[in-house]
Amino acid sequence: MEEKVYKTMNGAGALNIVIGVIALVTGVAAGVLLIISGSKLIAGKSKLMF
Repeated sequence: MEEKVYKTMNGAGALNIVIGVIALVTGVAAGVLLIISGSKLIAGKSKLMF
């Protein structure tokens, strides 16, 4: 019985680590894309007219 609980807890811990890594990679990728698009907007600021 204790072994089954241990295996379940081990699987849940591994899943949490995987989800954490995926969230971290997604956050970094989104941040890089936002910085790139922001720099393009700043670079083309002189071409904008309102």
